[in-house]
Order: sequence, then structure tokens, then C-alpha cells
Amino acid sequence: MSDAELVVRSTRVITPEGTRAAAVAVTGGKITAVLPYDAQVPSGARFEDFGDDVLLPGLVDTHVHVNDPGRTHWEGFWTATRAAAAGGITTLIDMPLNSLPPTTTVDNLRTKQEVAEAKAHIDVGFWGGALPDNVKDLRPLHDAGVFGFKAFLSPSGVDEFPHLGQDQLARSLAEIAGFGALLIVHAEDPHHLEAAPQNGGPKYADFLASRPRDAEDTAIAGLIAAAKRLDARVHVLHLSSSDALPLIAAAKAEGVRITVETCPHYLTLTAEEVPDGASEFKCCPPIRESANQDLLWQALADGTIDCVVTDHSPSTADLKTADFATAWGGISGLQLSLAAVWTEARKRGYGLEDVVRWMSSRTAQLAGLEQKGAIEAGRDADFAVLAPDETFTVDPATLQHRNRVTAYAGKTLSGVVKSTWLRGQRIVLDGEFTDPKGQLLTHTP
Repeated sequence: MSDAELVVRSTRVITPEGTRAAAVAVTGGKITAVLPYDAQVPSGARFEDFGDDVLLPGLVDTHVHVNDPGRTHWEGFWTATRAAAAGGITTLIDMPLNSLPPTTTVDNLRTKQEVAEAKAHIDVGFWGGALPDNVKDLRPLHDAGVFGFKAFLSPSGVDEFPHLGQDQLARSLAEIAGFGALLIVHAEDPHHLEAAPQNGGPKYADFLASRPRDAEDTAIAGLIAAAKRLDARVHVLHLSSSDALPLIAAAKAEGVRITVETCPHYLTLTAEEVPDGASEFKCCPPIRESANQDLLWQALADGTIDCVVTDHSPSTADLKTADFATAWGGISGLQLSLAAVWTEARKRGYGLEDVVRWMSSRTAQLAGLEQKGAIEAGRDADFAVLAPDETFTVDPATLQHRNRVTAYAGKTLSGVVKSTWLRGQRIVLDGEFTDPKGQLLTHTP
């Protein structure tokens, strides 16, 4: 510790071994040691004492639609990464669609990287996209550093990112498995969606009926079968149907290489509370009933669901019409995800160690980010400092998202992020930002 450039300490530091009073030494942006709370601070080191506020590893959000370039009026790297930093997120992985161009070729990846580099307040990586006609581009994208590949099994909502049919899924997955990469999947079966009643209009019950659970269940069953046949790594995005949990648990027990995420809105919002016409609550798959939510929490606790990510998918306010059939589907939640999940988790008897596991360590593991996701020697010195018992009421005007439409408006949440640190540099303090310090991350093949 004698050469430490920075020492931070708290009476509550969440480490892989548990929560304890500790001092954390940092040099060159890396954690060099986790020491006893009363360890002597070197005379030349900067020192920060957070008192009883909790020191967490910075969160890692592996499911974010930044939409930049091309739809930057929906969101952009400058606003998205500020919102993330304000909420204690220090790393995000950008989804390949809703930007123009989508991340489906190496040239398109380079375009997105150039746009992000000067704007990012936090570290940013990229998923590639698997389309019906770009199998030839998958290996080059992998070699260029994407963290894996996203595919839809039903229409994505944007024409430039078509979904995969079953034969196309098999070809893409075989290619991806051949070089050991990960396929992440929006799993809803298009035939079940087409067969469901499509009434449109402002009633949330009608929208919920149009995206039935069996669309998810069937798609996930098919994905499991393909992964098993090819010994491929697959990841189910934004699980909302609790009916799929037995399928997933059985596949994991059988050794199928499948992981699963869910989202804060599925864990904290319920269909019963969605007002008619309130399309700020619209997402696909949809927010379901409270009994379904209870089962998602149980699956998080037992490990059937691996992690929690935002699926931050913003749009301009005019696209959130009162007609659930035509409104843009997406929840904006970057800045509020930690507080939303913590508020509900503590009610259900879970601790901050659980939240860190779901939103930092396991998401880092999913993306292969060995330098992120924990407070231990050798990791990046990425921290969030949280006052877990302080509350705030969500005022959309205070959000950093470009378009301040939120399903959490007016809700009182627990957990105030006091400061956020990236590689040992404070990037947010009490809502005030420093200059951007984020780096572009690439996966090493």
C-alpha cells in the first residue's frame, strides 16, 4: 500500500467475501489491495472516507440501447452514459440495433466506436448483431472485439434488423459456436404472437394479451434445443414469463450452456398497476402480473435467473402514444435501475450483496469482463457509493436521459448514489459530473 495513489474506505465495503469495514488502495486505476479499515494511509495518497455509506463495485449493464448514431434524438452516448453514471453504472454494453447503422459489420462497429469514444462518461463495449444475411460477418465482428451477438426470433420493431427464422438461427448459432462466442436472444415466437388477439387501443390488458407467455416459452424451448444440439452458449434476454423457468432450470441441470437475465421493470412493476393509455410502461415482452413477478424473484434467488439488466430502450416522447399497439416499446431505466431493484429487494428480504451479484459480478462474468464486477485486488477501481436508507421521489425533470419519459415517475425509491468512480477517478459527485473519462472496451477473442 505504500505506493497507493488513492485510498477509499467505508464501514461497509461489499467484497466477494462479504460486507466489511475496509480500506481500498488504488494505483494506476486498479485496486491493489483491500485492507483493514484502520490501515495507515500513505502520506502521498489521496484519501476519501465514505463513512457509513456503502462502497459497491460499479454496476455493469449488459443490455442498453444507446441508439447513437442515427437515432441520437432518442438517446446518445453522452446522455446515456451520464444517466448510467448517475445511477452507479460504470460499464455498459451497447445493443446492436436502433442505431443507424446497426452493429452488423466491422465497418458499422467502427462507426459506432468513433461516435462513442469522445462522448462516453463510463466504459462502453458493443454487442454485434446476427441477421439472416450476415453469417459471413460474424467471425470478423468477433475478431474486431464485439462481446457476442444479438438475434431476434420475432420482428424487432425496426426494418434494418430483421429476425431469424429457425433455419437461420441454426446457421448463425453453428457459426458462432464454431469460434466459441455467445448468442444473446430476444426469445418470443412469431407464430404465437401472430395467433394472439391484436386489438390495439389504450387498454393495457389488451396489450398484455397480445404478447402471451407461451410466445416466450416456445421460443426458449427451441433455443434450448438448438444450444444442446450444437453445444453452443446462449443467453435469454429480458425474461418476463415465469412459465419458462422450469424449462430453463431443467436445461441448466442437464448441462446446457444457457444463462438468463431479467429487468428491473419486471421485478418492480406489475400489470395490475399500469394505467390504460400509459405506454411509458410498454415493453416487449411485457410487464406481467404480480404472481408472475414473485416467481421471477424466486428464480433470481435460486440461480435459475442469473442477472438483472436494464434493457434501457428509450424513444422520443411523441412515440409513446396512448395506443399500446402503435407506441414504441421500451422502458428507460438506466439512472434508476439500482434504486428500483434495491427498493424491492430489501422489501423481500434480500441484501445489497445480492443486488451486487445480480447487477455487477454476474453481468461482468456474462460479458467476460474479468477486470470489472468486484472490489478485489487486480480489478478496475470502479465504485458506486450508495446511501441505502435515503429515499427520493422520481422527478422526470432530474433524469439525465435525453427523453425523460419514465415508468417510475412519482415513485419513492430507496438508495441514493452519492458518487461514482471509474478507474479511481470520481466522475459524479452529488449529481455533478466531471469531463468524460470512459474507455471503449473490446472482447479479446
